[in-house]
Amino acid sequence: MDFSLTAARRAADLDLLAGGTTVDVLVVGLGATGAGAALDAAARGLSVAAIDAHDLAFGTSRWSSKLIHGGLRYLASGQVGIARESAVERGILMERTAPHLVRALPFVLPLTPRTSRRAGALLRAGLGGGDLLRVSAGTAHRTLPGPRRLSAAGALRLSPGLRADGLRGGLLSWDGQLSDDARLVIALARTAAGYGARILTRVRALSLTGSGATAQDELTGERFDLRARTVINAAGVWAGGLVDGVTLRPSRGTHLVLRAAALGDPLAGTHLPIPGEPGRFALVLPQGDGRVYVGLTDEPVDGPIPDVPEAPESDIGFLLDVLNAALETPVRRSDVIGAFAGLRPLLDRPGGSDRTADLSRRHAVLTSADGVVTVVGGKLTTYRRMAQDAVDAAVTARNLPAGPGRTARLPLVGTAPRRALAWIDAPPRLVRRYGVEAPAVRALGAADPALREPIVPGHPVTGAELVWAVRHEGALDESDLLDRRTRLGLVRTDREAALDAARAALARAIP
Repeated sequence: MDFSLTAARRAADLDLLAGGTTVDVLVVGLGATGAGAALDAAARGLSVAAIDAHDLAFGTSRWSSKLIHGGLRYLASGQVGIARESAVERGILMERTAPHLVRALPFVLPLTPRTSRRAGALLRAGLGGGDLLRVSAGTAHRTLPGPRRLSAAGALRLSPGLRADGLRGGLLSWDGQLSDDARLVIALARTAAGYGARILTRVRALSLTGSGATAQDELTGERFDLRARTVINAAGVWAGGLVDGVTLRPSRGTHLVLRAAALGDPLAGTHLPIPGEPGRFALVLPQGDGRVYVGLTDEPVDGPIPDVPEAPESDIGFLLDVLNAALETPVRRSDVIGAFAGLRPLLDRPGGSDRTADLSRRHAVLTSADGVVTVVGGKLTTYRRMAQDAVDAAVTARNLPAGPGRTARLPLVGTAPRRALAWIDAPPRLVRRYGVEAPAVRALGAADPALREPIVPGHPVTGAELVWAVRHEGALDESDLLDRRTRLGLVRTDREAALDAARAALARAIP
């Protein structure tokens, strides 16, 4: 199998498809769900083309909290089916398909004077219910340990920035954390390519029908028709602009980026209650690279959908207020070194709540009158199930010769059993991002000392990772390298410092 995505492969695939070749399935959108649908269809033996107007993980799929949730929030609101689906999909990622990309992250829920003992008991019962979800999903205890009570000293050891005065202790729980959500999408797209899917970035769908699309190569401006037996619209918040009858209510989720030192270098995530909204929490999320994310908001978005959403000052101020209510030493606005916002593609259902925070995260698969299958809603954790349901609908609608989906047991590129990953001869950070390919990435630095060192002081990304991204991960320009293959672009000063290295990687990437 050839898992490498390159500029040359893109050009060859585009020439073939623009020349009139018909595929079984055309997927529009290369976020997690679209890349997952491309993989699902290709693994069933169908011929597949998947396009995106920008890059892999350009939209919502790179702006998440990087968490693979077990569904506790949905359990608390009585959505048992969604909660169990989340727990099942979390277990699939952590134990079968991508254990190198998803690890167990501990969380501390501090018990403060604002948390009554009755409320604390309810929260502990809720965490116990979350552990029952883990058991029912078949996820091993060694993968995700069960919850337990912490002393005040134990809570402060894991989350040292917490205010000590009045702290009665904490509740410890565990959930899944991605090394990087964009890297999950990259792995999905590369695995789909290994099964024969033609993955085409910088190709915009101008219009869709049930038998294909009119598209434009964003690099040349050339327009052409793409022919397919069935079409899956997985364009996320832009899906309604391609198919009539799909009405979305996007919700903005904003995160802050802080230096980990500003919070005492936490060893665990932290749940911070949002005042006046029982059952809702902001999250402190250590990233393992010297940065911490704090999020997230849930605000409705009206008007045109931007390519890259902005994090407004109102969201930043709100998150700082929630954070500082729990800290010994407040974080100032000047401590915020970056911020990002993503838009959730929530389906506007008749009779739904006016608040996007109350809208269901259940996904929907809709088939238009002319046969375009649209998949919307959902969340990152359940991308695989969303993709499978979309392909099932497309196969049924066109009576395509394909069996059931295989992706629940199909490992993504780089995957190995967790025990085998522990023995890979490469730095642990590279293993968490590249899995069994980590030694090959490290070898680029061993062969060329100029690629060995970090390209930005204080951040571990090396030149070798940039070269690997161009040679194997479909990166075509500096933005692909800095904003999606790595996360250097989240901090403006880091991005500026890394631009020369990115340009050098693009220039030298062809062996």
